[in-house]
Amino acid sequence: MPFLNYHHLMYFWTVAREGGVARAAEKLHLSSPTISAQIHELEETLGEKLFERRGRSLVMTEVGQIVHEYADDIFNLGRELLDAVKLGSGARPQKLVVGISDALPKFVSSVLLEPALQMETSCSVIAYEGKIESLLAQLATFRIDLILSDTPLGGGGASQQLRAYNHLLGEGGVMFFGSKNLAAKYAKNFPQCLEGAPVFLPTRNTSLRRNLDQFFDSHQIHPRILGEFEDAALLRAFGETGRAMFPASTLVEQDLIRLNTLKPIGQVEGIRERFYAISPERKLKHPAVVAICATARKEFFR
Repeated sequence: MPFLNYHHLMYFWTVAREGGVARAAEKLHLSSPTISAQIHELEETLGEKLFERRGRSLVMTEVGQIVHEYADDIFNLGRELLDAVKLGSGARPQKLVVGISDALPKFVSSVLLEPALQMETSCSVIAYEGKIESLLAQLATFRIDLILSDTPLGGGGASQQLRAYNHLLGEGGVMFFGSKNLAAKYAKNFPQCLEGAPVFLPTRNTSLRRNLDQFFDSHQIHPRILGEFEDAALLRAFGETGRAMFPASTLVEQDLIRLNTLKPIGQVEGIRERFYAISPERKLKHPAVVAICATARKEFFR
């Protein structure tokens, strides 16, 4: 079994972080040839190339990206080890690594994670945002502890391909919002007022968009779509320009109207957004995950 030289790994990790051998050499107070030689030895140990030249740039290969992810974990864990020894085991906070679907409203995400930050036993929350498919891959390799999503894992329970489980946190309605001028013009006859009206919508690969399309078809409504956005925060940002109306969860209504620039236009009857915690275990064990789920069900979604 080949021995992994962690000094070589650190040199590779630093080059990747600094964006080049010269910058890494300056950071580590070593010569560029020395670092290049150490990385070459790491590549020989792994049997794979970690970098490749593209023009004047040095970019990681696919294997290099995988090694970089593991190196991140290794050196972050090393820092935690030093902190634990320095501060004592009792002072070491728990850690919760959460993946958040980019379709989830930021306000909902922050409220859902708040109980983990308020625990008596200190808990450090590390949150990543991304596509649900990517987050599920990280959950399968135990790189994250939990996923917050508006889409359940397929099948409504455990997936045959991935040992993970849905935990329904709650649900909310869907409402269209717009500027004061748009509200004055369109709020009187909702939803028929959406016929030909300017709207921003989620992209077609989202569950909310599929539900909205069915709603429009059933009511024979044809809005004028000015833009489509996969990311919920980007959809909201464009909606706040006042150029078009946009849909959002009723759970964020107070957050949207607090600045007095947006008004509710009307609630979409028959559409409910559900929010899930997806974990690799049916019975939740992590204290922070238990707190998140319990608080969501008892308070936020009550």
